[in-house]
Amino acid sequence: MQSTLLVLTLVGLPFAAAAVIPALYRVLGERTAYAAAGVAAICLGIVARLHTGGAHGVVSVEWIPSLGVSLSFYVDGLSLLVAYLATGVGTLILTYSGGYMHDEPGQAKYYATLLAFMGSMLGVALASDLVALFTFWELTSVSSFLLIGHYTGEDSSLYAARKSMLITVAGGLFMLVGFALLAWAGETFAMQELLSEPDVVVERLRGAGLFVPALLLLGVGAATKSAQVPFHIWLPNAMEAPTPVSAFLHSATMVKAGVYLIGRFRPFFLSGELSGIAAWTAVFVTLGLLTMTVTAILAVGATDIKELLAYSTASHLGLIVAGFGFASYIGGEAGSFHILNHASFKAALFLVAGIVAHEAHTREISKLGGLRKHLPVTAAVATVACLSMAGIPPFNGFYSKELLFDAAWEFGVHHGGLAYLVPVVAVLGSIFTFLYSIRFLMLFWSKETEHVADEHVHTPPAAMLVPPAILGAVVAFISLDVAAGTGITFNFIADAAFQSVLPAGAEHSHIKVGLPTSLKPPVVMSAVTILSGLVLYPQYGRLHDAVNRLTTGPARANWWYDNGVEGLTSASIRGTPYLRPALLRTYLVWTIASVIVLTLGGYFVAGVSLPAMAGLGPGMTLRVALVLLVAVVGAIAVGRAPSHIAGVLTLSVLGFMVAIFYILADAPDLALTQLTVETLVLALFLLVLDQLPAYYGESSRTVAIRDGALSVLAGVTVTVTVLVTTAAEPPATMKEFFVNNAGVPAEHGPVFTDAGGGGNIVNVILVDFRAFDTLGEISVVAMAALAVLTLVRMRDRGETQ
Repeated sequence: MQSTLLVLTLVGLPFAAAAVIPALYRVLGERTAYAAAGVAAICLGIVARLHTGGAHGVVSVEWIPSLGVSLSFYVDGLSLLVAYLATGVGTLILTYSGGYMHDEPGQAKYYATLLAFMGSMLGVALASDLVALFTFWELTSVSSFLLIGHYTGEDSSLYAARKSMLITVAGGLFMLVGFALLAWAGETFAMQELLSEPDVVVERLRGAGLFVPALLLLGVGAATKSAQVPFHIWLPNAMEAPTPVSAFLHSATMVKAGVYLIGRFRPFFLSGELSGIAAWTAVFVTLGLLTMTVTAILAVGATDIKELLAYSTASHLGLIVAGFGFASYIGGEAGSFHILNHASFKAALFLVAGIVAHEAHTREISKLGGLRKHLPVTAAVATVACLSMAGIPPFNGFYSKELLFDAAWEFGVHHGGLAYLVPVVAVLGSIFTFLYSIRFLMLFWSKETEHVADEHVHTPPAAMLVPPAILGAVVAFISLDVAAGTGITFNFIADAAFQSVLPAGAEHSHIKVGLPTSLKPPVVMSAVTILSGLVLYPQYGRLHDAVNRLTTGPARANWWYDNGVEGLTSASIRGTPYLRPALLRTYLVWTIASVIVLTLGGYFVAGVSLPAMAGLGPGMTLRVALVLLVAVVGAIAVGRAPSHIAGVLTLSVLGFMVAIFYILADAPDLALTQLTVETLVLALFLLVLDQLPAYYGESSRTVAIRDGALSVLAGVTVTVTVLVTTAAEPPATMKEFFVNNAGVPAEHGPVFTDAGGGGNIVNVILVDFRAFDTLGEISVVAMAALAVLTLVRMRDRGETQ
C-alpha cells in the first residue's frame, strides 16, 4: 500500500503542481523557478525512497475495467534509472532556470510545462500498461512541442516545434500499431504479462507473420523519439528552445524515452528463436552504429555550440541503441551504463553552453575561445564533461564505450566475415566523437578570441553556476568510483537497470567494469580511437569544411524533410478548392460519403451478415404501422420543405412519431426522454434559424440527384448498423441490474450510493450509470452551440475585422 501511494504521488505530483503554477507565479514571480525545483526535489526523494526501500513490482489502479485497461506502474531497475534522471536533472534544470530565464517572457507557461513534461516522463518510465505508456509517451511530445516553441514570436522556434511534433508523433503512431499487435497476440495490455512469459506471444506473432513487423513498428517509434538516423533532423532544430529545455529534454530525459523503450522490450524480442534474435540485432545494431557515426560526423561540421551538442546527443543515443541491440550481456551493460553516463556529462555541457551563450552573447563556435580566464568554474566543469564525452580514461564515458567495443568485437569474432565491420564502424564513430569533444573543450583552453575580449564576459549568477557544477561533480564521482573499483554507482544503479533488460530466465552474471589491466581488443580499439583523434585534430578545420561541403542538397536529411513538407503543402493548397469550395453542402457530402464508405466497407471486409428479419412480424400492429407511415411521410416532407423552418418542423414530426412508437412498445420512460429531447432540440433549432435566411436557395438537378442518392445510402448505412448492433439479445442480468438498482432501495439512510434513487430508469441510466457519457454529450452540444453563436455573431464582419 505504501509503495502504491508513493508511485501515484510521484507521477501525479508534477501534474498537480503544473496546474497551480500560473496562480503561484502571480504571487512569487520569477521565484516560481525555485518552487518548481522544490517539487522536483520531492519527486527525487520519492524515487530514492522507492529504490532504498526495495520497491519492486506492479502497482495498478483500474482505468477501463471493461477493456482490461488499468493505470499500471512497474518499479524495477530500468524505470528507477530513468526516474532518477527525470527528477534529479529536473531539480537542477529548474534551479538553473531561475537565473537563465530572468526577464524572459512566458515564465508561468514555461515552468508549468516543464513540470508537466517531468510528470509525463515519469509516467513513461513507470508505465506497466501499453495504453498508459502510449498516453504518457504522447504527453511528452505535446509538452516538448510547447517548450521547443517557447519563443512564439520567432519563426525558427515555431518551425522547430512543428518539426519535432510531426516526427515524434508520427513515430508514436507507428509504435501504437506495434502495441496493438502485441496486445492482440498476448490478449492483454499488461506489459509485465507480455514480458514475463513471452514465448506464447512470440509464437502467435510468428504464426501470423507479424513478429518482424511488430519489431519494426516499435523500432520506428523509438528511433523518432531518440533522434536516430534518418529521424535525427528534429533534434538540432529543437535547440531553438531555451537552453534549460535543451539540457532537460534533449540530453537526460525525452530522447532517453526511445532507448528506454528498446531496453524495456529487449527481453521480449530476445526470448524467442535465433531468427528473432538475429532480426533484433540486425535492426538495432545497424541503426545504432549508423546513427553513432553519421551524427558524430555531422557534429564536426556544426557551427553552433548547441548544434554540436545536439548531434552529439544523437550520436551517443546511437551508442546506447547499439548496445541494447547486441544480444550479449556486455551489450546490455553498455546500454544501461551509458544512459547514466551520457545524461550526467551531456546535461552538464548543455548548461555550460547556456552559460557561454548567456555571458558571451553568441553560440558561434568560430567566435569563442579563451573562456577559461573569464569562466574558471565553468571551464572546470566543461573539462571533466568533455573528456568523459570523448571516452578518455578514467572518465565515466570511457567505461561504457569500452563495454560497447567489447560487445562489438565479440560480435565480429562470433559471426566472422563482414561482421568485423561492426567494431570498425564503432571505432570510426568514436574517432569523430573524440574530435568534436576536444573542439568544444578548446572553447575554454584555446587562445582568447576578439569577440570574447570585446564582450567583457562575467561570472554567471549562482543559480546558473551551481547546477552544472553539481553535474560535473557527479561525472567526477562516477569516474573515480569505477576507477577505484568500488562500483557504488555501477552496482547500485546501472547494474540494477541491466537486470531489467535481460531476457526472461537468463542468469545474471556481474561484469567487472574498471580501468583495463591487460591488452585486450577493446583496449586496442580505445587506443586507436584516441591516437587517431590526436593525429586528426590539427586538421579539424579542413574536416569541418569538408563535412559541410558534402552535406548539402539531397545529401542532407533536412533537404528531404523540407521539400517533402513543402510538396505536401503545395498539393494541399492545389486540392483545397476541390475539397473546400466554401459551401457547407460540399463539406457534408465529403463527410457523409466518407462515413458511408468506411462503415459499409468495414462490414464487407469483416464479413458481417444481416440478421434474420422474421422477428419484425409479430410486433407490427395497425397502430404501429400507422405511426411508422406518418414518420415516413414526415421524412419525405423534410426533403421537400421550402425553407429552414419548414424543414425543422417537419423533421420534428418524425421525432414525435418515434416517441409515440415507444409508447406503443410499452416503453414510457424512453418516450418521455424522446419527447423532452425532441422539444428541446426543436426550440434550439428555431432560435438559431431565426438568425438565418428563410430559404434554402436554388440548386441544379444534378446536385439534387447527388444529394438524394447520398441520403438514401446514408439511410441504408444507419439501417444496417442498427440491425447489426441490435442483433444480439442482451443478457437478462443487464435488465435485472438496472431494474433492481435504478430506484430507491427499500431500506436506506439519508445518503446512499448503492442505487440510482430515481423513478425513470432511462433517466437514471443517463445521469447516473452513464453519467460521464452524458456529460460528454452535453459538452459536445454546448461547444457546438457556442460555435454556432460565434458564427452568427461574426457573419457581418469582413475578413480583416
